[in-house]
Amino acid sequence: MERIAKVAVLRRRIDVARREGARVGLVPTMGYLHAGHVALVRRACAECDFVVASVFVNPFQFGEGEDLDSYPRDLEGDAAKLETAGCHALFCPDAEEMYPEGRPLTHVHVDVIGDDLCGAARPVHFDGVALVVTKLLAICEPDAAYFGRKDGQQLALVRRMATDLSFRAEIVGCPTVREADGLALSSRNAYLAPADREAAPAIFGALRVGAQLVTAGEREPRVVVEKIRSVLADEPRLDVEYVEARDARTIQPLARLDGEVLLAVAARLGPARLIDNVVLRIDGDSVEVEAGEIT
Repeated sequence: MERIAKVAVLRRRIDVARREGARVGLVPTMGYLHAGHVALVRRACAECDFVVASVFVNPFQFGEGEDLDSYPRDLEGDAAKLETAGCHALFCPDAEEMYPEGRPLTHVHVDVIGDDLCGAARPVHFDGVALVVTKLLAICEPDAAYFGRKDGQQLALVRRMATDLSFRAEIVGCPTVREADGLALSSRNAYLAPADREAAPAIFGALRVGAQLVTAGEREPRVVVEKIRSVLADEPRLDVEYVEARDARTIQPLARLDGEVLLAVAARLGPARLIDNVVLRIDGDSVEVEAGEIT
């Protein structure tokens, strides 16, 4: 695996791969990689001939008082995981390389999709995500880019942005990867104290109850949301930020549960803000539940 820190060097290497007929895949990350990231890389390697994984903690998706300085980092550990997964190139630029003029004057904003839920809780977050993903898609021009479904709102936002801006990349959503007790893998799980870690699987447990209610025939969003909230209330350590049932593609509210639906929760446990979701594909009485994969 090659380790590349400069945009120009990465572009030249991708040009060589393309001349050799390679299909190029991109896995954007902020590092401190876990099994969920590794699954993205393995999926990319199965579908592409040359895979680039980026490790870059993007300062512009952190708001004031958020955890930019304390965000966990382990570049050497990340490199080892990526190499084992079969990655061909690790792109690890610093902020000066990604933003050579300092704070950019160009902004990328996706209306509607990023306005509420995590967008309301973290007002600058999705503009920062849209900016850095736009830059990575422009730098690498991949045939496919891989994102985890745990960040369901982010996935919807990136897909719409890529369509609106006519990027060549197919945006591929990959299943959430979970611990054996159901906790969705996240780099921020490192913040959890032991008691909080013990409480954390309650989020997925509540989402499963909501999914079971829909599978049993419930189609009223309010009823499903209230049921999930009632289950979450049994875990006093959770500070629930939102529980929502939304259109998975547009992240807009639904009058009735139908089509592709995102059941989503955000909650705080100590210093950690955790998000999780399940995706329901509803067609009449048929309900397919995508809840992720256990490691």
